[in-house]
Amino acid sequence: MKKLQLLGNITPAQFLRDYWHKKPLLIRGAIPGFKPLLKFERLADLATKNFVESRLVTQIDGEWNMQHGPLTELPPRTQPNWTMLVQGVNLYDEKADDLLRQFRFLPDARLDDLMISYATDGAGVGPHFDSYDVFLLQAHGKRRWKISAQEDLSLVEGLPLKILSNFTPEEEFVLEPGDMLYLPPHYAHDGIAEGECMTYSIGFRSPSFQELGEAFLQFMADSIDLPGRYADPDIQPAKNPAEIPREMLATITEELNKVRWDEEDVTIFFGEYMSEPKHNVFFTGPSKPLTVGRFMESAAKKGLKLSAKTLMLYRGKHVFINGESFAVSRADKVVLDVLANERRLDGAALEQASDDVLEALYTWYQDGWIELG
Repeated sequence: MKKLQLLGNITPAQFLRDYWHKKPLLIRGAIPGFKPLLKFERLADLATKNFVESRLVTQIDGEWNMQHGPLTELPPRTQPNWTMLVQGVNLYDEKADDLLRQFRFLPDARLDDLMISYATDGAGVGPHFDSYDVFLLQAHGKRRWKISAQEDLSLVEGLPLKILSNFTPEEEFVLEPGDMLYLPPHYAHDGIAEGECMTYSIGFRSPSFQELGEAFLQFMADSIDLPGRYADPDIQPAKNPAEIPREMLATITEELNKVRWDEEDVTIFFGEYMSEPKHNVFFTGPSKPLTVGRFMESAAKKGLKLSAKTLMLYRGKHVFINGESFAVSRADKVVLDVLANERRLDGAALEQASDDVLEALYTWYQDGWIELG
């Protein structure tokens, strides 16, 4: 596996072995000559949309305030100490999506989104920690980062932000455009803008086991099959009517113990769960969709690509796309695996697709899940 400048000229395998989940990595010139992918005006416009998650963080006279979007008004850019945070920018900008995809040396099931932070002089969101891995890429201006491996992660009470009450920095760096800092989960950090700046955060999904457990039980509710109804032909007269009989509980326990699941159940659940778009993601199909014949002709010439909003995963014979799953034949799996891994298909690859796959592709095109070209 080749070395990546993005990772400081080490291979992904070396990075995962030595740093991932373990310790920070400062990478000077991770992307040399990097310039912001979006102008401030475009970012501010995204923050006004009700389908884009955004926040405005201000600190005035030592008092923190946070406002959730849509953000229809922003302070003047000349005013210090305010930050605009816009999540999921990769869903709405092709260059931002391309940047996010540079981190696909990690599985798509882990990759979350690209957040852009715009900050005026002196601004930050306070010393804090994240529950997930993050790469912090400086896009414009300078930001001073102070970081710490401290175990004390107690928070200041009564604030709208999760700010550490006893932050004790151990290292300090000033990042300039193209520099990047990787931080593992729960690593304390505080970033302060030195003049106007933009920072891009590449974050990773890290669902809690409690969250997964609750969702899995809801998923299994659709497949449980427990025929019959409670009965007690041998019941004895009740001495204490309010007491639940031991025999009744034993019968119920025996029946509930018949609920079973295996690795395939977990695979289908997890694939659907991790490919489900976030609540604020909406797909828009073409305003004038081509007929199926014209679509196939155009796809054969231009190829197809997944929408930036589409999440497509697979495991074994199961393919998952935007929260839906289906089992495929070995031949169809070859075609769909390419689409999932490359996020595009050329016309030649479509020649190998079965009628079932072509029908699915046309449906996805109508739904806005895939695009021509």
